Amino acid sequence: MKKLTDALQTVAVTLWAGGLWMTALLVQVLFSTLHGDRALAGMIAGKFFIAVSYTGMACGLYLVLFRLSRFGGAAWRQLFFWLVLVLLGLVLAGHFGIQPVMQGLKDAAQPLDVMGSAFKDSFVKWHGVSSLVYLAECLLALVLVLLPKSR
Repeated sequence: MKKLTDALQTVAVTLWAGGLWMTALLVQVLFSTLHGDRALAGMIAGKFFIAVSYTGMACGLYLVLFRLSRFGGAAWRQLFFWLVLVLLGLVLAGHFGIQPVMQGLKDAAQPLDVMGSAFKDSFVKWHGVSSLVYLAECLLALVLVLLPKSR
């Protein structure tokens, strides 16, 4: 059983990090391909971000529970554990905090596209915040991949 749970830890880190990085790449390809329809590209990108958020929540929850069950209270003294907690916190903040604000701005702009509305400046600012949070997630995921899993 120990080998299985250790393997699942590796799978969870790989899936989480790979999902973040792949989504970033796919979104760039999406916007460059659909440059004539940025609203459609944005809608599809949003679906990718939702999928990677739920993947991150599941992987993060597994990793927290795994580390607590494997190391007990010592997990709280491990860099790996804290990185997972911070990364999970960023995912939750992005998904349940930032994204609803951005969606609210899109909804308020209706029937116009948000980029053609009075809400454009606010949307651009929140999009920037969202991008910075996502970049932080990608960088923390890289550290998780590189960090030894035994500590």
